[in-house]
Amino acid sequence: MPATGNLPLFVLPMVLVPGEIQSLRIFEPRYRQMLDDCLLDDKPFGMIMTDPLSYHNGWNGPRLFGCEAEIISHETKGSNHFIEFVGRRRFKIDKVIEPALPPFEHESMADLIPEIGILPDLETILQRIPEDSEHSKLYLSADVTYLDDEHELTPYQQTELRATLNGILSKIGGILQIEQEALDDWIEDRTEMVIDESSSSMFAVAALTISDPEYKYQLLSCNDLKEVFLQLTRFLAEMDV
Repeated sequence: MPATGNLPLFVLPMVLVPGEIQSLRIFEPRYRQMLDDCLLDDKPFGMIMTDPLSYHNGWNGPRLFGCEAEIISHETKGSNHFIEFVGRRRFKIDKVIEPALPPFEHESMADLIPEIGILPDLETILQRIPEDSEHSKLYLSADVTYLDDEHELTPYQQTELRATLNGILSKIGGILQIEQEALDDWIEDRTEMVIDESSSSMFAVAALTISDPEYKYQLLSCNDLKEVFLQLTRFLAEMDV
């Protein structure tokens, strides 16, 4: 039976894939509250792409598929928080849990922002939550089902990934005019580092080569790892033309 859970959601126009490391600056009150909750309970959050056609209590909603994110470092500078995190399991949203309050642009919240535009502190915002609210979270969260990615790549799949990745890295090296012997050593080291029998190799290759968030989202939304492999090799073949 697939694993399930509840995740706080970081909704942004970006995509995280398993094994990928990214960083963010956190300053919004809702995400500062989310960060406090995650650090206090030592739990992950869900990084998920924005759905421009979906709204939950006035906030931009998430798409259907995302990636669990584990915080690996945290630093505070003034009112800003800087985190580094790594992608873990893919997930599919079963149910979105709306935040307790709408955005500051909502007429019921507008008076909290003074003319100089400074965001109010968290305690001031929390006082606006209705007494009959089911919770006091300012961020979206969701009940999710994790996708089953615990399968090994076949030798054929590993060979195909290596060949395609080698072609892409060779082109990059040629553009940068890297000396051939040094380029060959670099390509060999890089491919050995990211490709093995683990299914996470596919997402490691995606993180290394694909910048388009829509392409990365398509990989997250694949039904199974066979489909991930087919999509990824198609993307890489287009890049290697």
